[in-house]
Amino acid sequence: MHETRLSSLLSANAGYVDTAGFLALHGLFTAHVTGNFVTIGAALAFGTSGIIAKLAALPVFCLVIALVRLAGVALARRGRRELPVLLGTKVLLLLAGGILAAAFGPFADGDHWQAILTGMVLVAAMAVQNGVHRIHLGSMPPTTLMTGSTTQIVIDAVDLVRGLPEDEKLAARRRIGRLANSVLCFAAGCAAAALLFYVAGTWCFLLPPLLGLATARLATAQ
Repeated sequence: MHETRLSSLLSANAGYVDTAGFLALHGLFTAHVTGNFVTIGAALAFGTSGIIAKLAALPVFCLVIALVRLAGVALARRGRRELPVLLGTKVLLLLAGGILAAAFGPFADGDHWQAILTGMVLVAAMAVQNGVHRIHLGSMPPTTLMTGSTTQIVIDAVDLVRGLPEDEKLAARRRIGRLANSVLCFAAGCAAAALLFYVAGTWCFLLPPLLGLATARLATAQ
């Protein structure tokens, strides 16, 4: 139950931040950064803005992942718990991104420094989530990219229909349940971001720090 709630919050947060970032920052993906390769092509084809942020997103993401790893190792050597510090850092980055978005938005030009700075802070926050998930929460379903989860759900569903031994059937059903929960929560986060962006504009970025704080408290409760 604890893992399910944690996966739900992380997935909803990722879907929310990715969608809000895409809508507010001229097609920038903050969680699924490799998707920016596609939007770079679209920006070049249609002459739209935001190319600089999309080009910067992947190296910023990789740099933050490296820092997460190094910080985790340093904390462990000092006998400190890594998860509270790293998730707390993510909350601070989300808060900074929310303040920047509310202060500078709406962003008429995706290549202006305010939009780039806001986007990179949010990319950094989601990089922390990705790094923490991979290093510390590897038993949980993916929370920022749903392609692999959806693929596995379909494979397991087909196998259940065609017939499986009883022990494999139980494992497949459990896997479908865990992955489906993550996908649905991610989708709910996307929908919530779209609705709140329509209603509140860039002020919608002030919700993710609250979700991040709830996630951090849940993850460090044990």
